[in-house]
Amino acid sequence: MIIRKGARPATRWASLAAVGVLMLASAACGGDDSGGGSGDSGSGSTKKVGVILPDATTSPRWEATDRPNLKKAFDDAGIESDIQNAGGDKAKFGTICDSMINSGVQVLMIVNLDSDSGSACLKKAAAAGIKSIDYDRLTLGGGASYYVSFDNAKVGGLMGEGLTKCLDTEGKSKANIVFINGDPTDNNAALFKSGYAAQLKPKIDSGDYKLVGDQSGFWDATKAGNAFEQMYTENGGKIDGVVAANDTMAGGIVARLAANNLDGKVPVTGQDAIDEGLQRILKGTQCMTVYKNTALEAKAASDLAIDLINGDTAKADALANDTEKDTTTGKEVKSALIPPEAIYQDSVKKVISDGYTTADKVCTGEYAALCTKYGVQ
Repeated sequence: MIIRKGARPATRWASLAAVGVLMLASAACGGDDSGGGSGDSGSGSTKKVGVILPDATTSPRWEATDRPNLKKAFDDAGIESDIQNAGGDKAKFGTICDSMINSGVQVLMIVNLDSDSGSACLKKAAAAGIKSIDYDRLTLGGGASYYVSFDNAKVGGLMGEGLTKCLDTEGKSKANIVFINGDPTDNNAALFKSGYAAQLKPKIDSGDYKLVGDQSGFWDATKAGNAFEQMYTENGGKIDGVVAANDTMAGGIVARLAANNLDGKVPVTGQDAIDEGLQRILKGTQCMTVYKNTALEAKAASDLAIDLINGDTAKADALANDTEKDTTTGKEVKSALIPPEAIYQDSVKKVISDGYTTADKVCTGEYAALCTKYGVQ
């Protein structure tokens, strides 16, 4: 069960939004090799941060936006940053962790691959006197000093709300629905599911909706498509709506629907607002996504790390004005949680105007006319 405390003043994140847009704009200026370190801006300085990203496959965000946004923030602060990607390999994750600790980083920020390997890394950092930040995913049992992410139960709630909205638009007050969840080793997947399950519970309890399938897609398009096809067959094709826990998996599900001439006829949710997901929303084959402005997340995390490196714990604690309960240890982790936003056809333009992606990437080929129709430019 997830328990949250503390205030999350909207003005805090509103004030970050303008900075976040600038960070996204600057991100286009360059990137780094996904496997190596990035930035030597602090050469000769004792101020150093280590960042371990998880992979480059479960979402394009890690290399496309998180890396450059974090690097720029640390460069601007005159702090040396070592940003590496574990490539989905737990052994490599551990090796990178050890290397960063031995190199003398003052703050270690990680996106775990799972809580076991992530916890091992964080405990080594703590033993070395290094402050740690769980970035995007809470490492259960890890004891991170701080946690920076989106309000992930709210992300799930928006997906559940979106499915109901899309079914209502289709005139379906009674529906068979299925859940395609994220990777069970990822705490975020549990948070997302807690959100959409709670949002849809009244509909299920009343008998308006019947949950006829509930499987993991492991953040993978093919696995999600296979899971959906199995449930589709088991239910004799009688599935009216799908909660897909991210856009990557939604793509695999929509492909299976298209094979049965049902794409655009069965609402499918998603989250991450990736380019392909936005294109499907414009086309009407995916009903919505949840937009998480990762520039705001990177801004909050980098500010927190910079405050800690500069010895300003009071400022760091003021930023982390919320808590998230680690259900393994039972302890509250100081947290900065950023609100997400639901995106439908008429609000795809918001993602573009924020600079999260560009019209050149989304409005290609058949989507150009749809972009014009929905004011995307």
